[in-house]
Parts: sequence; structure tokens; C-alpha cells
Amino acid sequence: MDKLLSRAKDAFSQTKIGVRVRQLGFGNLTCLGRHTISGMLTASGNQFMDWTSFYDLFSEQRVDVEKLFDVSIASTIEELGPTQMIIGHMDDTIAKKTGKKIPGTAWRRDPLGPPFHTNFIWGQRFIQTSLALPDKKGPCQSRAIPINFHHCPTIKKPAKTASPEQLNTFKEQQKQAKLSKQGSLQIKSLRDKLDQQGQDKRMLCMGVDGSYTNETILKSLPERVTLIGRIRKDCKLYEIPEQSDSKSKGRKKVYGERIPTPEQIRQSDEYEWQKVKAWAVGKEHEFDVKIVKGLKWRSAGEPHTLQLMVIRPLGYRPNKTSKILYRHPAYLICTDNNLKAEELLQAYIWRWEIEVNIRDEKTLLGCGQAQVRNEHSVADVPAFVTAMYSFLLLANHKAFKDKERSSLLPRPKWYPAKADNRFTTGDLVNHLRTELWAKGLGTNFSGFVKKEHQTKSRRNKSNPLSGALFYSRR
Repeated sequence: MDKLLSRAKDAFSQTKIGVRVRQLGFGNLTCLGRHTISGMLTASGNQFMDWTSFYDLFSEQRVDVEKLFDVSIASTIEELGPTQMIIGHMDDTIAKKTGKKIPGTAWRRDPLGPPFHTNFIWGQRFIQTSLALPDKKGPCQSRAIPINFHHCPTIKKPAKTASPEQLNTFKEQQKQAKLSKQGSLQIKSLRDKLDQQGQDKRMLCMGVDGSYTNETILKSLPERVTLIGRIRKDCKLYEIPEQSDSKSKGRKKVYGERIPTPEQIRQSDEYEWQKVKAWAVGKEHEFDVKIVKGLKWRSAGEPHTLQLMVIRPLGYRPNKTSKILYRHPAYLICTDNNLKAEELLQAYIWRWEIEVNIRDEKTLLGCGQAQVRNEHSVADVPAFVTAMYSFLLLANHKAFKDKERSSLLPRPKWYPAKADNRFTTGDLVNHLRTELWAKGLGTNFSGFVKKEHQTKSRRNKSNPLSGALFYSRR
């Protein structure tokens, strides 16, 4: 963590700013209560000092959070092999709020609401971008490293008495504030940052869900960027038209004959199923897929020739005695017509890791819990929390990629004993607390776990305070 923060010197205008950022960062990762600014100060031992300078870090924009994420990008690329594809993920999320006067808040559609009834929540809207950091080449486990957390507020509607010029300005700003437009800008920004870091010859592959597989994203896709996204099962796709005689009049055809819909292709016997291996749910699976190449889609425009992948739903049993149930099929398109099926499928399955990122940021690290009202703070504090989470994951990868789980605190007894389980965010936070608290108290807690394992009876239970302390926020 300290090495990563030392690489981010450009993000701080002064040395003392970097010291305060470090204190807040470690305070956020070790905080036991709500992750507010005051909670971070208390966890870092600054509760009896003037707090003004810590709040000014964000309200006065004395920390360039974007440069913190630049360190995450550079460190992730360093861990990738020179021939490994750079795979990114993008998704949006909502941070719930209660204050009606917090800048950037509005009524949002609740994504966790039931499908038969639309619910609304009051909150802020963010777009997160992450880079995949796999353990090795080929089908394997991957970790998503957050590299951006962009605030996307909606534009406030002008009053009824507004002039026509104000209404036109509002409509134009409203178009620019749409998630699809903001997502397109984030992809372009990531491509530019990779070019600035000397990765201009490497392809960037972005995995997105159905909300970003649309005309706005596809028609403004930068060069050297491949998009993999989900589409509807009734999507209208076309073949590449046959080349007509050059002497014929009129404009050349862009779209050929229409092919069956993705759902019809899944049900048809004319298209054969193929076996493709990919890593998912902790082990390597064999998926049945159908692939159709050389397709056109009106939403993608003329430049893109697509390939379609239809994934057969996987069967599973909730328990040993139940019957086999099936999940829903998936329909993917890829703007690279020559991308291998194994790479396409694995890149999209890894996209689930960004969902894990967002869950951990909200539940374990309190992203969005800070009680701030400044226009800059409401955007930068959640981004700062995400940047510290990114540094934590990178520090774990660099420090423990060649070590076994025994080097960390063991999990509680009720967790399944699996040798290949990766370190969860809870494991990393607990281990960080152990190191920081042991250093602060001038002692070593490494022996208490061994004593607990040697204890056979609850009557002779030893050192209960240490165990309760380190596992207080799993």
C-alpha cells in the first residue's frame, strides 16, 4: 500500500497532503463503524485533532483522484504478461442517499426492485471501470482492479419560465449526461490513458452488459477497442452483402439478408454447438456455444463486422436430491470478428468481477456513506474510497501471489476448507488490521491463532479478545 501511494506523488500538491491522504486511506480500510470522514479520522487516531484540513482535501480539490487511478492502471499493466490481452469491465451503480439537497442526487430506478413493479430510490449515480488481472494465461481465476469511479449526475430541469435558449441548453446537457454517452467517454478516456503509458499497440477488450450495448457506444467506439456485450434474444442481425458489379448505379449495400434472431439460432439445428472451456465459479467449465461470424447490425453502423455467440444455459442442482434446473441463455456480440471463442467467452465471464467490486466497495468499505455536501466532495470521496480499495487489491496481488493462504489469518471454522480459495476483501482487511494494530501496539499477534487451534475445549478457550477483534467486520 505504501509503495503504491508513494508512486502517486503527482496526485498531491504538497507532501503534507500525501500524509493526510495516507492516514485517511488506512483509516477507511480499518474503520469499524460507518465509513464517514469522521469515522476514517477516528480509525487513524486523528479524532482529537482539527478535522478541517481533511475535509478540505476534497472540497478544495487538493487531491487529484484521477491520478491515483493512473497508478492503478500502470500497476495492473505491469502485472500482465506482454502478450496478454488487456480486458476491461464497465458498469454503473447507485449510492443511496437521504439528503435531498446533496448535489448530484435524484430519484433513480431501483435495480433491485421486483420485475413486476418499478421502485425508486434517492441517490447518486456512478460509472465504474475495472481492468482484469488474471492469475495466469488461459482459463483461470481473475480479479478486477478498479481504475475509475466517475460521478454521473443528471441535469436539473429548468423552471417553466425558462427561455428557449435555456431549454435548448438543458436538452443538450441532458444528452451529454446520459449513461451511454458517459460510458462512451470513459472508454475513450481509458484508451487514451493506455496510449500515454506506452500501450498504444495493444488491443483493449471491454466487457459490458446490455445497457451499454447500444448505438451510442458502438458508433463512437475508439480505434483499438473491442466491445463484448449482451444483446436481446430478438435482435435483428444481417449478413454481409454480396459484392455487386462496380458499374451498377446507386449506393453500395451495407446490410445483406437478415438471419434468424439469436433465440431462433439457439433453437435451430442448422447451427452446430461447439465446446468451449472457460473458468467460472471456482473451476474450469465446458460451455456449449453457437458462433456465427460476419454479421452486421444497424445499431453498430457500417464499420463493425460482428460475431454472435449464443451460450446454452448451464444445468445445476440446488442440492444433491433436487432435479436439474437451468439458467437463462446468453447472447453476446463482439466487434472483433476474428477473436477466438475461448478468449471472447472468458473475457465476458470475468466481467462478473466488477459486480464483486461494487458490492465490496459498498458493504465492506462504505463507499457512499460519507456525509459530505460540497459539490466536489460528493464526487471525489466515493472515488477516493474506490482508489484505496484498488490499492488494497494490487498490494495483495504483488505481496501474496506466490504465497499460500497459511500466510494470512485463517478463516473461521465454518468456512469450507479449500486450498485454491482466493483471498476475499474481508480476508485482506482483517490481515491489514492485524499488521497495523500489531505495529501500533508494538507487539505480535501471530501466535494467538495457533493457540486457538490447539485448544480442544471451550472451557479452556484462550485469548478471546484477539480473535473477536480481528474478525469483527467480516
